[in-house]
Amino acid sequence: MEKADIEAIPIIKTFDLKDEKDAYDAAEEMVRIGFYKEKKGFKVLMSKESKKTAKRIGYIITTSVTSDLKKAGQERDIQYWTYHHDKEHYAIVLVSSKVVQELGF
Repeated sequence: MEKADIEAIPIIKTFDLKDEKDAYDAAEEMVRIGFYKEKKGFKVLMSKESKKTAKRIGYIITTSVTSDLKKAGQERDIQYWTYHHDKEHYAIVLVSSKVVQELGF
């Protein structure tokens, strides 16, 4: 998908994360809010200031969301895209595969 397509996905909540602890908290909140209640996804912003920290945050988000969904007994069919959001941020958009199909992406 192109950046314009990714940014066209409706977003429930955007998380601007600074460190790894924020990533664990955000993943937990995403699962609590749910990926299936609304036809929307989540956006995670990570600073480009430290590429190493951004990579760790991205890894924590993707693995924690999957793990937390399993613990909650929810379907783990989540798609995500990582991209350069702007000059200062990388971004990850996470959304249910079913929502992606229903929205026609």
